[in-house]
Amino acid sequence: MMKTAIDGSEIVALRAHLEANNGIKGLEVLQHSDVGRAVELFRRDGFVVVADVLNHQQTQFLANGCNEVAAEILALDSERSGNRGSHRYSFGGSSLTRSQLHRPEWQMLLEIPVVDELVTAIFGSSDYSLRAASGDFCLPGATSYQPLHSDVNDWIDATKSRFSSFHDPRGQLTIRDLPCPYVCVNFLPQDVTPLNGPTRQIPGTQHSRVPIPSLKDEPEWMRLSTVCPAPAGAIMIRDVRAWHGGTPNISDKMRAIPNLEFYAPWFHEPIVPGISYADHKKLSKRAQFLTRFCVADSSEPLKTGATLWAP
Repeated sequence: MMKTAIDGSEIVALRAHLEANNGIKGLEVLQHSDVGRAVELFRRDGFVVVADVLNHQQTQFLANGCNEVAAEILALDSERSGNRGSHRYSFGGSSLTRSQLHRPEWQMLLEIPVVDELVTAIFGSSDYSLRAASGDFCLPGATSYQPLHSDVNDWIDATKSRFSSFHDPRGQLTIRDLPCPYVCVNFLPQDVTPLNGPTRQIPGTQHSRVPIPSLKDEPEWMRLSTVCPAPAGAIMIRDVRAWHGGTPNISDKMRAIPNLEFYAPWFHEPIVPGISYADHKKLSKRAQFLTRFCVADSSEPLKTGATLWAP
């Protein structure tokens, strides 16, 4: 198990180990025209990487936005304690709206046709909806591994699982027995490398009922099962049920993976409004449809701002 902090000699050893071994062997990075293969890999592995979704200008615009939001968050955390572990932050968990949908950079992501095409193909329907516009970032100095986890679970009760809406009173089915309830589309505003905190994904775990291993029990191959290398401008589409977690960033730059999260047409959970009515009306008709559950009432101002822990 990784210690919370490691010294200089251990950093050198970790860097050499990750440079030599980190990354899923044979990782396929698809072109966005290969929609059928993308759906096939997504259903098999619980994630898929597609390159060249953002052009250079869009990638730079998104990177600048991530840097601006990160600066606002870091101004509140001089110790770099993070809200997802040391030197790790959630873009949504650091926003008063639990989202960055009020930012033009995240709104831009709603207007990219190939994303709509891929998500429609995965759900088998265009009648899906936005859950939130979020993501995360990690800084140099994030030397520990985040525990493997899943982003959705079965409903237990109103206090323990208010953000999950599936419950089988017979006890026969779990959310893992169903089609994918919602996807996360992560956008890469920079190259993701073995050293800058690539997401580790455990292929095929989206339907697994086996308990997720703790950091202490996690085998080394899972530590190295990271989605890299992946180029700037690419996207990673994830079934949120699949096991995943953060890894060390021992590069010299921040690694950000802003996202859009989409509910399947048949699935819904409580949503905190993330975009004002006025800004919502400026979106394309398709983007307005996708964000139909995220818009604030026209009579209510949207209060935005950075926080270390969203309400």
